[in-house]
Amino acid sequence: MIVEKLAFNIGQEYQLGDQGINQVFPTVGSLFSTVLFNLFGLIGLILIFLLIFGGLNIIIGAGRQDSSRIQQGQKALTAAVIGFIVVFASYFIVQIIETLTGVQILNPNI
Repeated sequence: MIVEKLAFNIGQEYQLGDQGINQVFPTVGSLFSTVLFNLFGLIGLILIFLLIFGGLNIIIGAGRQDSSRIQQGQKALTAAVIGFIVVFASYFIVQIIETLTGVQILNPNI
C-alpha cells in the first residue's frame, strides 16, 4: 500500500522572488508587520485622493450652482475625515501596544 504525502510546507513550496516565503517572513509577526506598515501608507494615499476629490467637487459645484455636487463633495470630505480619525486611532492603539509589550509591531524588518 502506497501512502501519499498530503501535507506540505507552504513556505518551501511557494517562492517570493528567489527565496521561499518562510525565508522572507520567518514568523507570522513579520508578515503582519510588513502588511500593516504598507497598509497605513496605502490608506494615506486614499485619504489624499478623497480630500482632493471632495474639495474639487465642492469647488465645481459652487461654480455651477449645483447643490447635489456640493453635497457629494461634503460627503467625500466627511468620509475622509472620519477615515483619518479611525486610521489615526488605530495607529495610536498600535503604538500603545508597542509601548506596553515592548514588541515593535510596525517594524517590517523584525
